[in-house]
Amino acid sequence: MDGNGTKSSESHSLEQLILAGLGWLSLTAEAADDMAEDIARRVGVEPGRMREAVRATFASVRHDAERAGTLPSEASDKALKRLGLVRREEVDDLGLRLAQLEHRVRLLEKPEA
Repeated sequence: MDGNGTKSSESHSLEQLILAGLGWLSLTAEAADDMAEDIARRVGVEPGRMREAVRATFASVRHDAERAGTLPSEASDKALKRLGLVRREEVDDLGLRLAQLEHRVRLLEKPEA
């Protein structure tokens, strides 16, 4: 969002890319083949070549959608690291490790019967 509380064009474009990717991901292979055959018939291209093109486009969009999903996470991880902060998962992991160590120490401190 920009300073006025509205989405920037970059944010809007990224949102559209992700939604388009999700739409493509929701297509089954059969539906993609049907679509390729329909396009091939309309354009006058060999169906096999069009299926390959649709599958390549499908793979490309899937890759871009996966990559777009990881970029914000990577950027936030770098920002946290620069600020010397840790993620909640890391704090939770340390808490679990501490609890395990405390348990082991209590077991060692128990007098033998």
